[in-house]
Amino acid sequence: MTLSEAKEGTEYVIKEISADDEELVSFLFSLGCYSGEIITVVSKIKGGCVVSIKDSRYNIDNELAGAITI
Repeated sequence: MTLSEAKEGTEYVIKEISADDEELVSFLFSLGCYSGEIITVVSKIKGGCVVSIKDSRYNIDNELAGAITI
């Protein structure tokens, strides 16, 4: 399942980042988004979602959310 399919308020463990774009993967890694890390969908918004990673909140668009397997 990808992050775009996740339910609000539920903690998930990131299994894999699947993207052909290395810049995208590097950007997600810089946010602390990598395999084994806990991620929580705080809320769903039009065009993406707000997630919590390591006590920080980020707005992730649908393209990024689709690249994160949980």
